[in-house]
Amino acid sequence: MISRFQFVDDHRDTYEVKRLCHVLDVNRSSYYKWLAGAEARAARQHKDRILAEEILEIHGESGGAYGSPRVTALGDAQSAIQ
Repeated sequence: MISRFQFVDDHRDTYEVKRLCHVLDVNRSSYYKWLAGAEARAARQHKDRILAEEILEIHGESGGAYGSPRVTALGDAQSAIQ
């Protein structure tokens, strides 16, 4: 599923941003705010992928026996060591 903001961004070379926002019922100021936050979102997504890999690694090493409290504790302990 694509966000309305992403749709506007994908098609802004073909159509005016003003028209796209009007048709999609999006405030232009909201679109530009979304656009300004793209770099921060990308950085957050990267950190989330790294965290997900660490969680899967800890969970896998336990043979699937560790639940979220222990995985969190071990993840925090490993982060403190690094």
